[in-house]
Amino acid sequence: MSTDLSRAQQAPARPSGALPALGDTSELSASAERRIGDRIASSIYRDPDYLDDPVLGDYLQGIWQPLMTAARARGELGPELETRFAWDVMQIRDRSVNAFALPGGYLGVHMGLIAAVSTRDELASVLAHELTHVTQRHISRLMSKQKEQMPWLVAAMILGALAASKNPELANAAITGGQAAAVQNQLNFSRDMEREADRVGFGVMSDAGFDQLGFAGMFDKLQQASRLNDNGSFPYLRSHPLTTERIAEVKGRLQLDGNTPPSRATAEAGTARTVHAMMAARARVLGGPGVDGLRPLVIEAQALPQPAVATAPLTARDAGILYGGALAASRLRDHALARSLAGRLKAATAPTRALAEPAECLALELELAAGGTTALPRLANTSSRAALLLQSRADLAMGRGLQDVSGALQNWVSNHPRDAVAWQLLATAYGQQGQTLRAIRADAESRVAQLDYGAARDRFRAAQDVIRSGRDGGAGANSYIEASIIDTRAREIDQLLREQALEEKLNR
Repeated sequence: MSTDLSRAQQAPARPSGALPALGDTSELSASAERRIGDRIASSIYRDPDYLDDPVLGDYLQGIWQPLMTAARARGELGPELETRFAWDVMQIRDRSVNAFALPGGYLGVHMGLIAAVSTRDELASVLAHELTHVTQRHISRLMSKQKEQMPWLVAAMILGALAASKNPELANAAITGGQAAAVQNQLNFSRDMEREADRVGFGVMSDAGFDQLGFAGMFDKLQQASRLNDNGSFPYLRSHPLTTERIAEVKGRLQLDGNTPPSRATAEAGTARTVHAMMAARARVLGGPGVDGLRPLVIEAQALPQPAVATAPLTARDAGILYGGALAASRLRDHALARSLAGRLKAATAPTRALAEPAECLALELELAAGGTTALPRLANTSSRAALLLQSRADLAMGRGLQDVSGALQNWVSNHPRDAVAWQLLATAYGQQGQTLRAIRADAESRVAQLDYGAARDRFRAAQDVIRSGRDGGAGANSYIEASIIDTRAREIDQLLREQALEEKLNR
C-alpha cells in the first residue's frame, strides 16, 4: 500500500477536546515492531488459508482507506507509524467470525466476519477498532511487558496462537507449557485497551462517514454470541472479550451523539447495502464451506421467483442470494446454472453502475472458471484492482493484447509494488511474449511482495544467469536496463537476508 508522506506530515495534532489516550509506554520502536510483523506476515502469506481475493480486497479497501484518512486527520495516525508500518489488511479463508491486529500494522479479516455482518458499517466498526489497537501502540505495549521474550520467539508464539484457532493440535506442537500462557497475554488486550480502542475507533469510523449504529449492531451480534456460550464460531470474543462496561460506553456515546443522519441511513439501505450483501455472499463461498455448504446456496438461488421484468430492481437480500448461488454453482462445476444465475443478477443490476460492476466481474470470473477462452467478454471499466486483474487474466487466457496487458500491469505495480498477484500476472504476460528476463524479474518481485526473500533471491539469481549466458531473455534494446535493475534488486535482497540472519543470531 503506498503512503502519502507529505499528506501525513500535515496531519493535525490530537484535538484538544479529545479524551486522553493511555499513552505510548512501549519500549519497542516502530521499526522493531515492523520487523516482527514482517516475520509473522511472511508465514501467513504462505499459509494455505491466506487469501488475496481482489474483489473482496477492493471492498475492504473501500472501508479501510476512509478510516485511515479519518485517523490521520484526527491525529491518531502520525507520520512515523504511517511510513514505517505495513497497513496491510489480509484476508483469511476461515468461516469463523474473527479479525485481528498484528505487530507492524498488519491486520487480518476472516471470511466468516464479512459473511456475518449485516452492513459495511458493522464491518467498519471492527476495522476501526483494530486500527486503533495499532495506532495506540497497544500491541507493542503488550510485547514490551514480556521483556524476557526475544522478539523472534514472540513472533513464533503469535503464529502458534493464530494456528490454535484452526488446529489446536498444531498449536500445541508450536507452543507448550508456560509459552502458551505467554501467547495468551500477548494477544489479549487489557480492559483499558479495549475501551480505548472502542472510544477512539468510534470517533474514527464516525469521522470517516460511516453510520455510528454499525458499532452498536456489531456489539449486538457479539453480545448474542456471548450469551449463547460461544461454540468456537466467534473467536473474536476470546481475543476481544465483551464486557458490560464496553457495551454501556458504546450505548452512551450513541445517545450523546444523537441519531444517525437520515441521508446516511437512506444510502446504506440502498446501493451500499446491496453491494455488501453480494460481498457477504462471496465471503461465504470463499470461506470454504465444502460441497454440503455450497449446495444450500445454489438451492436458495434457484428458489428465487423470476421477476415479471428481467430488469426489475433486486432487494439486497435477493442480490446476495443470486451472487452467492452463481459463485457456489461454479465451484460445484455446474457452469450452465452459474451462467443463468449470474445472467439474472446482471440484468437486474444493469441500471445502477455501482451494482453492475460487481455483477459483470462475477460473470467474467465464472466464464474463466468454466474454461471458456473463445469469446470472453471485456469489462467496461478496469480502473479498480479487481477489474484490472480479472481482465488481465481473461486476456492472457485468450492470448489477446499481450502488450497492452503487460503495459497496464507494469503501470499498476509501479504504483503498487507490494501487489504479489499483479506481479505474477505480469510474469505470465512477459512469458507469453517470450520476454524471459522480464518474466523472471516479475516473478521475483512477487516473492518480495510476500516477504519470501529467499525465493526472491533464487529468482534474481536465475535472471542473472540468463544475463551471463549472453542472452537478453527477450529484453532486446532494454537488456542493459533490465540487467541493472536485476543486479540492484539482487543486492538489496541479499542485504535484507543478511540483516535477518544477524538479527536472529543476536536474539537467540
